[in-house]
Amino acid sequence: MAGNSFGEIFKLTTFGESHGPAIGGIIDGCPAGLELDLDAIEVEMNRRKPGQSAIVTQRKEPDTVKFLSGVFEGVTTGTPIGFVIENTNQKSKDYSHIKDSYRPSHADYTYDEKYGIRDYRGGGRSSARETATRVAAGAIAKQLLKDVKITAYVSGVGGLKLQGNYVDLDFSEIEKNPVRCPDKRMAAEMETYIKQIKKEGDTVGGLISCVIQNVPVGLGEPVFDKLHAQLGKAMLSINAVKGFEYGSGFAGTQMKGSEHNDSFNEDGSTKTNHSGGVQGGISNGEAIYFNVAFKPVATIMKVQETIDTKGNTLEMKGKGRHDPCVVPRAVPIVEAMAALVIADFWLLNRLSRISS
Repeated sequence: MAGNSFGEIFKLTTFGESHGPAIGGIIDGCPAGLELDLDAIEVEMNRRKPGQSAIVTQRKEPDTVKFLSGVFEGVTTGTPIGFVIENTNQKSKDYSHIKDSYRPSHADYTYDEKYGIRDYRGGGRSSARETATRVAAGAIAKQLLKDVKITAYVSGVGGLKLQGNYVDLDFSEIEKNPVRCPDKRMAAEMETYIKQIKKEGDTVGGLISCVIQNVPVGLGEPVFDKLHAQLGKAMLSINAVKGFEYGSGFAGTQMKGSEHNDSFNEDGSTKTNHSGGVQGGISNGEAIYFNVAFKPVATIMKVQETIDTKGNTLEMKGKGRHDPCVVPRAVPIVEAMAALVIADFWLLNRLSRISS
């Protein structure tokens, strides 16, 4: 199966299935001499792991990262960093009812048609369980980018949406509520709404916003590897993501050029930031900000019509432990993928020109 690697220099390859013995990854290209904060990696893993609140799946996984190579006495050696995360709380019997049928809006049908075989236990390789490996790698990328600050947060759940600009938000509030919304009042509304959706046996989508600050000027490679293009690819590779917009995004289509252009200050900074920190596909030193849209989780506890592997129509109802809304747990995933992109371009940029 192709498509399991991400990045050019700081490169992550992941492996494993949702209900296999473990998932894991190999990070190639991480420079030697990086002293890893293992506690910080654990914090990132805990932000993504299931069972952390009443509004997420109750699957219990410690998500402990076990390093197999590339780290000696807590310091990276420059060789490939191999790691595994054991699956300790699988309930494969919860999926026996879909062995010969396809769940609506899942990857069941497409995997079966593409490969002629599929692991129906939790979706196998298509499961969002794989994203735990991305968070582990992203946690290392964050430590490589010591001065860069990456902050993601939930800005929308269903029809509930934060208003205003990120500069007006208190990021210290993000981890104080299970929704990971920086506005206390809106967080409470979102939590109540998600609980109601869960009670109904349904799911709901949402929006995650991300801000990357202190990005050096010059990251991004014309013409096909523009910084925003790679960020878009990174975000769209996350399970359940349906859309990506950066800077002014679609709202920019309603503006005139005289309103949208970011005029310069004498030091090269800009008076406005409709560009979202990226111009010509290259970072300009301003904050990079973008939105990521997530669809409702496909598994619902309601009866739906579907087909089996022979094309016969049947009814199906979801079983097992699933998120009623994925966005609270996806916040660290968005940050991790952003960190992988920035780290990769940061290393690549060191090859751009000879220093004088």
